[in-house]
Amino acid sequence: MAALDKNAVIGFIGIGVMGKSMAKHIAKAGYQVLVYTRTKSKAEELLEMGAKWKDTVADLARESDVVITMIGFPKDVEEVYLGEGGLVQNAKPGAYLIDMTTSSPLLAQKIAREAAAKGLHALDAPVSGGDIGAREGTLTIMVGGEPEDFEAVKPILSLMGKNIILQGKAGAGQHTKMCNQIAIASNMMGVCEALAYAKKAGLDPEKVLQSIGAGAAGSWSLTNLGPRIMAGNFAPGFYIKHFIKDMTIALECAKEMGLEAPGLAQAKKLYDELAARGEGDSGTQALYKWYVNS
Repeated sequence: MAALDKNAVIGFIGIGVMGKSMAKHIAKAGYQVLVYTRTKSKAEELLEMGAKWKDTVADLARESDVVITMIGFPKDVEEVYLGEGGLVQNAKPGAYLIDMTTSSPLLAQKIAREAAAKGLHALDAPVSGGDIGAREGTLTIMVGGEPEDFEAVKPILSLMGKNIILQGKAGAGQHTKMCNQIAIASNMMGVCEALAYAKKAGLDPEKVLQSIGAGAAGSWSLTNLGPRIMAGNFAPGFYIKHFIKDMTIALECAKEMGLEAPGLAQAKKLYDELAARGEGDSGTQALYKWYVNS
């Protein structure tokens, strides 16, 4: 399958913290972008760039050669893809459907089967890198799908990310994202525990970050979220409520495979407690509050 040319029409559904930046990269590259999101005001900046608004998922699907979704929860993904007014029923013949939401591997496989039955090409392509990666176009993109479909859409994915790897068949991208979230979950506990310890010990947290960030303890979360914690900035690059969703999926998948995941289970417990305190819309770095306020 040949790569799509610049005449391809790209539909984008979900203009949130990350989706807006991702869609902007596509628009800046010269593609015609169609957008739909539940709250139209979130799309205003894209519309000013020349993107066109569509009133429904079905309207967008009928006019798009490629549809990219970056939405909230698996139930939203299922509705957008498999509902009566959804993508699979309304997409142009031969269209590519790319779900970049972190969602269920089993749902990704179901979407791929139903899409293939309609002559469509579905890929699951969740991302890592947060709001920074989305803004800078440096996301890691983990893809599940057919190799020829991956090659066809890779130029578009390359507008949004730098580390783009086909992990396997449908669902493999979502399983890889679960690995990513499992690693982050325990790491975020370590980052927040370390900074809370530094505070209790009366250390200068900025000097602590300089030392441990350059050593074996270094990580993306420490480098990018550590300074936010020290600045008291708990705005979301990635929402706690969405991280809880991801951890729930990962724990369910681990259970199905007979794998114990105690680090993940403990991280979810702490984040559940934070959400119960009204922190669901805060960024994942707000876990620090659990340590200093408990």
